Amino acid sequence: MKNKITKSIAAAAIIGLAITCFAFRGDQNNSLSKAERANGWRLLFDGHTTAGWHLYNGTAQFTIWKAKDGALVCDPLDKSGTGDLVTDQAFKNFDLKFDWKLPKGGNSGVFVNVLERKDIPTGWASGPEYQLLDDANPDFAQPKSRSGCLFGFAPQKNPVKSRPSDTWNHSEIKQENGKVRFYLNGILTSEEDFSSKAWADMVAKSHFSKFPEFGKHIDGRIALQDWSTGVSFRNIKIKAL
Repeated sequence: MKNKITKSIAAAAIIGLAITCFAFRGDQNNSLSKAERANGWRLLFDGHTTAGWHLYNGTAQFTIWKAKDGALVCDPLDKSGTGDLVTDQAFKNFDLKFDWKLPKGGNSGVFVNVLERKDIPTGWASGPEYQLLDDANPDFAQPKSRSGCLFGFAPQKNPVKSRPSDTWNHSEIKQENGKVRFYLNGILTSEEDFSSKAWADMVAKSHFSKFPEFGKHIDGRIALQDWSTGVSFRNIKIKAL
């Protein structure tokens, strides 16, 4: 009997340790390792609140964007209002990493170098977009609209498929003095120099030419797009370069 009790206690201890370890691993989202902190990384989303973010050109409280189950979520069922979410701080030279997922047919994006002014109606009127798109969305038929693209300007530099709907993808945006690189799940998908004449000429020939401030800046806020379908982000972290 004594041996059985001892074995039962040992088994319970092992199960408890396994549960603890699993819970610990589950808490690794929206956190930084010691090495990351030492290397200058910081979180833009704490996993619990929308601190550090606000609606584009907005100062009032909002609920359409919320922290839910460890993710920064744009809720398409929330009818309290619409709007892109922007960082309180502006950035110039940076390495930005984030995870994201979309529902089936979903569409969203991340804008960089966004100007926030009352005479500029939306974030995309100034900030170039890292496109996020589920493969089931009709726009997937357009190569310049797929995930990882510099939206509207070029197809993926190296072909890569985003993961299935409701599955987390990993993206990265690096920018130094206007030279930007987009990565999707570890693959380089776009490369551009926002300070070059070639880029200015591309903008002038695009429908973005209607917006005087579009693509003309190499610093600004980062914005997450509300495009009615809903989107989730987590592990949003940034390092100054």
